[in-house]
Amino acid sequence: MSSTAITDSPAPWLRDNCPCAACRDPRTGQKLFQITDLPADLTLGAVREVPAADGGSATHWEVRWEPEGHRSLYPAAWLAAHAPATSYAAGGDGRTEAEKELWAAADLAGQLPEAGWDAYIGDREVRARALEAVGSLGFFLLRDVPCRDRMVLGVAETFGFVRRTNYGELFEVRVEADPNNLAFTGALITPHTDNPYRDPVPTVQLLHCLRNEAVGGDSGLVDGFHAAALLRSEDRRAFETLTRVPVEFAFSDARTELRAERPLIEVDPLGRIRGIRFNNRSLAALRASAPVVEEFYAAYRAFGELLLRPELRLDFRLTPGDCLVFDNTRLLHARTAFSESGGRHLQGAYADLDGLASTLAVLRRAGRGEGAQA
Repeated sequence: MSSTAITDSPAPWLRDNCPCAACRDPRTGQKLFQITDLPADLTLGAVREVPAADGGSATHWEVRWEPEGHRSLYPAAWLAAHAPATSYAAGGDGRTEAEKELWAAADLAGQLPEAGWDAYIGDREVRARALEAVGSLGFFLLRDVPCRDRMVLGVAETFGFVRRTNYGELFEVRVEADPNNLAFTGALITPHTDNPYRDPVPTVQLLHCLRNEAVGGDSGLVDGFHAAALLRSEDRRAFETLTRVPVEFAFSDARTELRAERPLIEVDPLGRIRGIRFNNRSLAALRASAPVVEEFYAAYRAFGELLLRPELRLDFRLTPGDCLVFDNTRLLHARTAFSESGGRHLQGAYADLDGLASTLAVLRRAGRGEGAQA
């Protein structure tokens, strides 16, 4: 590797990433200085290639900084992987459409991302593949999870931390005599994301089936990122309206009052789809000028009709022992109506994508033999 990666890199960026023990705590890897501690007139001084201390093939580049005189030593492999490009190439944190496998129902016919509970618990690679499916496809399905009360919390704790809400650590999805949510009735539930009235919204949802003898009550999933991408290609104005106009979502009962104002489609600064909030049951009255309201409702209807296209919806039936784990910022879930006289009982819980991503990273690190424990 030539010295170009050094000389073409902006000096403040390169100096800020000095890996020496004076600049980064050797135990935590965290920086020991502020950007304001560096000279404002920082420039590259002498640059030279340094052979590996152990005589191996890995080399380093040493830089002397002016006017402070500090010396930095950069592994050539690190520079090759991280040096700024001559043209802007956006990376990502795994959360936008650019890093997902968008799908319609036919794309997953006969090949659901699933794993048996025993294999998931006992085999690190099986667990890693299941968690990767949440990142790529938005969900995975665990089979043969023990049908025990509160077992859904045990599933959540295999990859993260349970997000407690006003519903508690877990919630019961069954017919209630005095429901505070239509989910706790036998009514048809159209595709939606959960808790859009919460800030921040729970990013992972789990549903563990304990009983399902009712007539009806089949489950469905829609890839909201795929649907939003279709809307962008078919009706650009509607897509842009739904990324631009914030709407209020609200929920209240005797003990709770929750509100959050967000657009239905969230995009990142580069315009890439990053999140969906869509729930007709909790959409509050839009407060905007009449022209904006009319523009929003035309776009809202267009997106709503698109989400109901049969070819986008993956339908399946949860049976006792099945536990569905999915990305609540991407996938919309639904169910058919069911007879309230039949037995249908799911337990649900919320968790978050950061915990899942951390668990996956540690699993992969351990798989590479880097000493991490699963």
